Amino acid sequence: MTVPFATSARSTVGLEWELMLADTETGDLAPRAPELLEALGEDAEHERHTITGELLTNTIEVTSGIGDTVAAAVDDIADAIAQVRELADPRGIGLLCAGSHPFAQWYDQQVTDKTRYHKLIERTQWWGRNMMIWGIHVHVGVDDVTKVLPIVNALAVYLPHLQALSASSPFWAGERTGYASNRSLVFQQLPTAGLPWPLTDWSQYEAYLDDMVRTGVMEDATEVRWDIRPAPRWGTVEVRACDGMSTLTELAAVAALVQSLVEHFSRELDEGRELPTVQPWFVRENKWRAARYGLDARVIVDRAGTQRPVVEHLRETMEMLAPVAQELHCAREFAGLDTILTQGASYARQVAVADAAEGDLQAVVQHLLREFRQGPARTGPLEV
Repeated sequence: MTVPFATSARSTVGLEWELMLADTETGDLAPRAPELLEALGEDAEHERHTITGELLTNTIEVTSGIGDTVAAAVDDIADAIAQVRELADPRGIGLLCAGSHPFAQWYDQQVTDKTRYHKLIERTQWWGRNMMIWGIHVHVGVDDVTKVLPIVNALAVYLPHLQALSASSPFWAGERTGYASNRSLVFQQLPTAGLPWPLTDWSQYEAYLDDMVRTGVMEDATEVRWDIRPAPRWGTVEVRACDGMSTLTELAAVAALVQSLVEHFSRELDEGRELPTVQPWFVRENKWRAARYGLDARVIVDRAGTQRPVVEHLRETMEMLAPVAQELHCAREFAGLDTILTQGASYARQVAVADAAEGDLQAVVQHLLREFRQGPARTGPLEV
């Protein structure tokens, strides 16, 4: 199977953000995406952003245009949210984002009436119906198809860093899970989701797709749901490992990190240098550690098995990438990473709110609604 990789400008950025719709009074999920999308009509037709439905009717997805900078893509997302909010606010629909809703139950949710979603649920059954998960997708343009799989494999070294920064799903169906990112472990139950296979070149990727299509596992490349994947249609590498970010500033920070990593790796390849990788079993262990412990995780950072606190290794990585971020004009967004490390990721803030409210998860939802509108309110580090 021949899979063309589209031409795209190097290190351009596209963002996708899946958002929950909630009843502002009860905090429970509201299955009102079809209503909002119908009300939008053709209003967004000529905008750079798009606003679409998702698997469940309690979700909308906002997508940027192709941005030369992270700031341009974030501006598109902000415009899309403003457009949705104009319709949502008078209807008593709140917008929020996290990897999971703190107390909603899967059996109360409605699947969007599309053939592809019904086919997914029919095949995956209980696991498919439990996909009450929200995430972000960061696309970065790659200028040469031969770079794509080496960059995917190198990004897998930093998958736990990205997962820890974005971790926002400590609660599931009313239970405190003990995990910073329960979403990441739920999502990998789908047949083509989870960690990327360690393929070395584009021909191996084409052979993988050929096998999967020929055996009826999937219809095309869009059904590859890896945590980090090639996106042939757009000419990008797409990072999908992250939980849904709770604020726009945090989304921008993680996008800046992904963009800077991809550009750094692209430059290394231009200079003929080999990109860093670790054994697949280390990648798997790192994913679990980040899901369990978030920013308190110790991760394996090289093939020798060296283990480091993820925050410590992140700070070193940020120092290394700071000049790249400056050249990409995303230094301001990149600086937001330090805020996450200092104030705590969303999972820690949610747990702190729940503890202060004696376990009341409605308080956590109200906290997420406020954060989505206003940004994080705390100014000091969290102890969790």
